Amino acid sequence: MMRGEPADEVVRLCDRTLVDGVPARGLGWTDTTWGFEIPALTGIAYAFSDRPDRAQALFGEAVRAFEISGWSGAHLAFAHTLLGLVHRRRGNLPLAQHHLEEGLRLADRVGTGLPVHWDTACLLVDTLLARGRTAEAREVADRYAFGPPWPGAIVLPDGPSVLGRLLLAEGRTEEAVSTLEAAAESLTGRGRHHGVWAPWPFDLARALAPKDPDRAARIAIEAHVHAEHLGTPTALGESLRCLSLFADPEESRRLLTRAVEHLAASPARYEEARARLDLAHATGSAATLAEATSQAAACGADTLTTDP
Repeated sequence: MMRGEPADEVVRLCDRTLVDGVPARGLGWTDTTWGFEIPALTGIAYAFSDRPDRAQALFGEAVRAFEISGWSGAHLAFAHTLLGLVHRRRGNLPLAQHHLEEGLRLADRVGTGLPVHWDTACLLVDTLLARGRTAEAREVADRYAFGPPWPGAIVLPDGPSVLGRLLLAEGRTEEAVSTLEAAAESLTGRGRHHGVWAPWPFDLARALAPKDPDRAARIAIEAHVHAEHLGTPTALGESLRCLSLFADPEESRRLLTRAVEHLAASPARYEEARARLDLAHATGSAATLAEATSQAAACGADTLTTDP
């Protein structure tokens, strides 16, 4: 999944790990030998392959299994984090925030500096930024020391990509570019090209566009090539939206129309709202603008609803 291999193949392999949609005997969430990691990784791969419905079924069962078994520590915290991931990918930002804050509350009772703190803080920063709450995102980042040195464990979504997004939102463009370039070097060197799990190309292209549009356009084009290989509507829509920045007005409108079509076929309602807003600005369509702001409001994306 992280390499950005075709999502259909990722989903096929995920399906093989389950029996009738649930973990096989001995591989359940509370099995002490083989449990937890296998269903967790399966669900994460589903979530980033545009199948959050299957991920939500797995993660909802995790919460129930841990609560029934009396596991109220880091395992339950991570289960809430995983549900937060699902709702973030579906664009239900308030519900994502609720589960992520609950995950941090449970993790804080166990200790500090746990792996679950990294994942949950990363997702919460990303969710708060999507809601337009930059100051709150910074508070979370500072409280949980979200930043380098990065842990050896995988953080979801990619930590440096999310930190770069936070720095951009704060207007710290040079620091953001440096952070996103470091993410690019680290991930591409390991063959990791999933633009939704690690969205550094889209933000780096936007950050570089004013001063180095040629380089920015090359980054956007390469990201689109990887999105086509991955093949999810979310990745395709996001890459087309980024490409539109470097096209003439007529071509930009065409690319944004295609982006909206892909994202409308995806589970990513927040990303769809952003693309519709861009299309409204490109076309001057009041109807498209009304639709975009209505959808943004339904997602809980506060600042998009007041975008001029």
